[in-house]
Amino acid sequence: MALTHGVNASKLKTSVSTPIKVASGVHFAVGAAPVHMVGGKTNEVIMANDYEEAVRFLGYSDDWEKYPLCMEIYTAFTLYNVAPVIMVNVLDPAKHKTKVAADSMEPVENQILLPLEALADTVEVEGMERDADYTVFYTDDNCVIEFLTDTTTAQQVSYDAVDPSMVTKSDIIGGYSVTTHKTTGLELIDDVFPKYTLAPDIIVCPNWSHDNEVAAVMSAKAENINGVFEAEALIELPSDSEKGATWYTDVPALKKRMNIFNVNQLCCWPKVKLGDRVFDYTVQLAGSMSKTDNSGEFGDGTPCESASNKVLRADSMVLANGEEVRLDVPKANYLNDNGIITCVNFYNGFVSWGNYTSAFPANTDPVDYFYSINRMFKYIAKTVILTSWNDVDRRITRRLLDAIMQGVNYWLNSLTAEEKILGGRVEMLESENALTNLMAGRVKFHIYVTPPSPLQQLDWVMEYDLSYLQVLLSPAA
Repeated sequence: MALTHGVNASKLKTSVSTPIKVASGVHFAVGAAPVHMVGGKTNEVIMANDYEEAVRFLGYSDDWEKYPLCMEIYTAFTLYNVAPVIMVNVLDPAKHKTKVAADSMEPVENQILLPLEALADTVEVEGMERDADYTVFYTDDNCVIEFLTDTTTAQQVSYDAVDPSMVTKSDIIGGYSVTTHKTTGLELIDDVFPKYTLAPDIIVCPNWSHDNEVAAVMSAKAENINGVFEAEALIELPSDSEKGATWYTDVPALKKRMNIFNVNQLCCWPKVKLGDRVFDYTVQLAGSMSKTDNSGEFGDGTPCESASNKVLRADSMVLANGEEVRLDVPKANYLNDNGIITCVNFYNGFVSWGNYTSAFPANTDPVDYFYSINRMFKYIAKTVILTSWNDVDRRITRRLLDAIMQGVNYWLNSLTAEEKILGGRVEMLESENALTNLMAGRVKFHIYVTPPSPLQQLDWVMEYDLSYLQVLLSPAA
């Protein structure tokens, strides 16, 4: 029986929901990694929060031509210190391998050094037994046979070796196999949110995004993740003499030839270099975008600031053949005016240069052509989707609708106060909500929002003012 004598207290559910804080600048990278070094997995979504974790799951090699996913690992964690990063390795040691015939090799200090590509579990030394006579392990650069007793004579060694050159664009693009019932490659982006409750918003494919078909699939995946989210696909325009452009005036024609005009695509040219390391510019730009989102003035994961004119971890631009490229501001602006992001080294160091998506100049809607505004719209959409998800299937009442709108309006007001947007509000318009739709359980909310545009140009007007000559006619003090 309930207590009827004394004082009671109870709690009501808060009528306004706190907006879900969503992550911004989360990379989704697809490529080959030396997973055979660590017993890593193929075509599985892997999240890493630091360099050590990434290497433990995927292995690491400085040979980025063979293992381009290592370029992303080094750039994101070592150069830009951004996390988390979602990665998919498509190199399958069971599939992408070749047989290396037995050969005579001489031990040095009781060891034989094999290439890093050697598969440790396939190494055989003729006339010897593994674990009894020798062990096999990996260092940063080699697969090593170490003999357990002094061995100085040449030995016959055979093994299988992974062959990263066997990885094709079909592996990167991926798909769904009716035989194995598994999803592979870029298609695995839809597995990220169910597994980690994160929605990637930057897609990179080191060493592969310059391919037309890969770029098209990257764009398609960026348009529709889990049926509700969107991302940016960072596309590398090739800078080789065979299929690419080696002179800046030829790059816009290359962009047209590759049909790179989507609002979800950011196209970059050429490659960048730091010391002796050559990077896909897209990988560096992805790092800079994430760094800008999560540090600096705002530093809370809001993509309201463009990464243009922000310092890159690079010191020069190069073509695919390593030849250096130098662009002054007018030349870089020519590329920008054609929807291409590049670099300049003018006053404040070596920086990214360009605010436009690939849709520019054909598309004149600032939501589509300024990538910072484009990303803010996606960020706001992601936030309201996740915040209101728990309201799905509740009874449609006026109180519920008001609570949903009030929560979003409070959040938009806070973004306005922090100058992340210039203003925003949500309304439920009668013209967009027919009675038949309400009867069917469908409600449409209309968000009005204006993110700030990047300050692209400052014009200083100077004029000779005759009135200041009067000081010459006045007696000196």
